[in-house]
Amino acid sequence: MRWTSALLALAFPWAVAAAPSAGDRLSFVSCPIVRDTVTVPCWLAEYEGEVYFLTLQTDVSAPVNPPWLGHQVLVEGVVSDEPGICGGRVIKPVALSVLPALDASCNTMLPAEDRYNLGFEPPRPPGPSRGRLAFGDPTSRSASAPGGTAADGATLKFSLSYEFDGMVAFRHAQILQRILESSRANNATGLRITAYRSASRLSNGTVMREREHIDRERAEQIRELLRGAGLENVKYEVSWKDLSKRPDGVQDVANRRVDVVVVGAN
Repeated sequence: MRWTSALLALAFPWAVAAAPSAGDRLSFVSCPIVRDTVTVPCWLAEYEGEVYFLTLQTDVSAPVNPPWLGHQVLVEGVVSDEPGICGGRVIKPVALSVLPALDASCNTMLPAEDRYNLGFEPPRPPGPSRGRLAFGDPTSRSASAPGGTAADGATLKFSLSYEFDGMVAFRHAQILQRILESSRANNATGLRITAYRSASRLSNGTVMREREHIDRERAEQIRELLRGAGLENVKYEVSWKDLSKRPDGVQDVANRRVDVVVVGAN
């Protein structure tokens, strides 16, 4: 029996490999799958024989944007112990990055099934999103709102997270608005903008690195967006750092970011 098990493990490693446990980190590239429901579509992905729930098809300003058919998606997150959704194990938290190359094989759409009905309430009324690419948060935020952390008695710090190889997107609208409002409300004298380039170590050992110079592009884009919104009477200190040399599969997502420190806050 032991010999039989050993031979099976060598010939068919997938047949005996244990499924990931709750709390395990996963990082993989896969074709997304969209499943229809009577309320809102949900997005899934398959990896090593397991189906995982990624997110719902919600507003573009949501913290996690859904992937696209016709493109592979980089999935990075932690396997949750929550009940499955739409027939997939939940990954939460999860970061999704749509890869730019077209892939015609990524076209799977599953029909609605009664067992997968979701009690979902839309996050906003029907109609076009009110958000814009950068400064589109319709709700006024105070300087102490989530997203701004007091670094010391005279500064506030904000962080913007990014998709792999990504730049500013709809979901950054609120935090950019908070930076703008905090700077004005506290008579900021300067902004320190530090951007980072990262890499992702996949669960199978493959390493994906973001394109060169994206750290600089991110930093300069944030500066120009804030200037374009009228924040001109502050000193901008812009820098960037490459953190792509040693990805560990744990901090890779957190390293794709821009930090903004508001200097001279009251």
